[in-house]
Amino acid sequence: MITQETLTDYIRRAMPDAAVTMIDKTGTMDHLKVLVVSEAFQGKNLLDRHRLIYQALDAPMKDGRIHALELTARTKDES
Repeated sequence: MITQETLTDYIRRAMPDAAVTMIDKTGTMDHLKVLVVSEAFQGKNLLDRHRLIYQALDAPMKDGRIHALELTARTKDES
């Protein structure tokens, strides 16, 4: 289980300008739909964008606070 605030903190450590929106898909706070908007994605393909997010969320993924993650990663221009 992870809160919106904690999730946002993890992502902003890697991408300080990130705007993060989280939806709890199951009511258990471990199956999440996450939208990240950041200029860090500029010039990066979808796989590289997802890698950036997964690297930022490595700890909560490994310790089980996040079980499933559905990602959308955009720049501000793409929003």
